[in-house]
Amino acid sequence: WPVQVGILKSLKKMKDDALRASEEWEGVTFELSLPQLKKRINGCSVVVDALFGIGLNRPVKENIKGLINAINKSEIPCVSIDIPSGVDADSGKILGTAIKANETISFFRPKLGHILFPGREYSGNLIISDIGIPDSVIQKIKPTIFLNSPKLWNKKFPWPSYQDHKYSRGHALVMGGEEMTGAARLAARACLRIGSGLVTIAANKSSSKIYKMEMPEILSVTVDSLHDLKKIISDKRKNVFLVGPGIGVSRLSSKKVLLLLSKKRPCVLDADAISAFKDSPKKLFKSVFPRCVLTPHEGEFARLFPKIAKRKNINKVAKCVLAAFDANGVVLLKGSDTVISRPDGLSVVNCNAPPTLATAGSGDVLAGIITGLIAQGMNSFDASVSGAWIHGEAAKLFGPGLVADDLPNLIPLVLKKIDG
Repeated sequence: WPVQVGILKSLKKMKDDALRASEEWEGVTFELSLPQLKKRINGCSVVVDALFGIGLNRPVKENIKGLINAINKSEIPCVSIDIPSGVDADSGKILGTAIKANETISFFRPKLGHILFPGREYSGNLIISDIGIPDSVIQKIKPTIFLNSPKLWNKKFPWPSYQDHKYSRGHALVMGGEEMTGAARLAARACLRIGSGLVTIAANKSSSKIYKMEMPEILSVTVDSLHDLKKIISDKRKNVFLVGPGIGVSRLSSKKVLLLLSKKRPCVLDADAISAFKDSPKKLFKSVFPRCVLTPHEGEFARLFPKIAKRKNINKVAKCVLAAFDANGVVLLKGSDTVISRPDGLSVVNCNAPPTLATAGSGDVLAGIITGLIAQGMNSFDASVSGAWIHGEAAKLFGPGLVADDLPNLIPLVLKKIDG
């Protein structure tokens, strides 16, 4: 193929590696301007984008914006080197405009800009090329951010053994709401499917009949007051609590949350359990402890951590870490690039979730999966990380047309896949 190289600087201004490369290059070179690009791009089979490396952290200049927009408009296949020009490698943010690459070739390990949106979408198919850096370098770097995969948690997963019985597999208590009963039912089904030995839904008398019609394996108890709840959670065999899906935002909801937290057993706080403290987040944080999991989406996150959410100079992972530190618990910040962080800064980014998960009730299923894994003895962080991956993989197995009710029955298929 005939190759042309467009350069932003004149050859006279080049130095070091760029100068040596230009001296060795024997092909066509031209100064990269918009008229020259438009003239030369016609008839090209592919564009290789190497305008910027991974160090770009400022808005793209107007003259280069024109070049990038012209390349995108041409619809000629584009391969980016390192990261698409215009994407912030540390955050995935678009710095004014960016190349929409069909493929991106990077080196050694992915960058956050490749896996956090919108950078992930602009990167296209990501190829990580080996350039001879040994894996032992990772041990020296001591990274605190990882890309989610079963390799991170498979050995810690609570696979069944012949010595198990239903109580050794854990007993999860799911708090149910009065009106939005579907949320707790979805969570309870997911909790059971992931392997929890027993699952009980606690709800008031007016809605208890609805919960009793759920899967026969799911138990239900009546809770009409805080006194009733105290009595139920006095049973120490109930070793994990899930509160939030469908319970409503009220003073009573916040009191239930604080009562459950006071028992110092692992708690998964989702949806309304988070929003109930939007006016008094510190009150919640005083009761949260490291074995708790908070699972907000972006809106709930902004209500509970408004100052962190407003910070534009940090990426999604940094926001999640700060939130986990403030709350003193595990924070799972949901989205197409879900981030899970511990108070000490250890974080995992989950990238296998398809867009079909943007459907009502899918978050309730995720909360149920995490709760069921904690019930079986998995620590809260690993349960959140593995739960996010299993949740995404279940959705991928189903494909288009997914609704949340489809997800629990797909969990066994995902587990078979992991177990080989």
